Amino acid sequence: MSGHNKWSSIKHKKGAADAKRGKIFTKLIREITVAAREGGGDADGNPRLRTAIAAAKAENMPKDNIERAIKKGTGELEGSSYEEAYYEGYGPGGVAILIESLTDNRNRTVSEIRHLLTKYNGSMGEAGCVSWMFEKKGMVSVDKNAAEEDRLMELALEAGADDIQDNEDEWTVISDPSVLEDVRSAVEAAGIPIAQAEITMIPQNTIKLDKEKAEKMLKLMDMLEDQDDVQNVYANFDIDDQIMEALT
Repeated sequence: MSGHNKWSSIKHKKGAADAKRGKIFTKLIREITVAAREGGGDADGNPRLRTAIAAAKAENMPKDNIERAIKKGTGELEGSSYEEAYYEGYGPGGVAILIESLTDNRNRTVSEIRHLLTKYNGSMGEAGCVSWMFEKKGMVSVDKNAAEEDRLMELALEAGADDIQDNEDEWTVISDPSVLEDVRSAVEAAGIPIAQAEITMIPQNTIKLDKEKAEKMLKLMDMLEDQDDVQNVYANFDIDDQIMEALT
């Protein structure tokens, strides 16, 4: 079990997602607002905004919340001014960690992230120290019960996807970010429900953790994602299924 593409599965097993729905909404609203600010409020012509809206709908965010976030981004409504900031560092066992944030106070954010990394046997690194280990990709996840592998692969490859992976209860379609929307549209047009679609950072290699380091790593991931300004956390850890079962 490795990296960010499994982290959502881990959170589900731990029952963390529902408990933090309020924070999920906050993060999604920030992303919608910044996406609208950067690329305009028309989702048809703004792929980042379209992806953010789809993620919000998947979490059952009310339509009014989505529309208000868009208007804050376009300046039709007043709102806080967030800027993107990226942080890199290391976790237990030398795991590479890449953190994406949207913040209105860089000093506060970097201080809190540094504190969390240090608390859980990690450290903050210089810009560029680990980002080279990750590759930006589009990722579409489909429950195995929703589609047969051959059919999904045919649809995905025709839409420009690179590969399809078997991830326990899900099929994960990997693509270049530029064709994520094409892949998503092709799958949905075939009547196959999508569990998740996002642009993510996939590690090129992984570090296997023993039980002690794995426990600290999962706690660190939880705490980083719980930080108000953090949008996404990517890491290149690998945890054996047997250890994972013991921890969840």
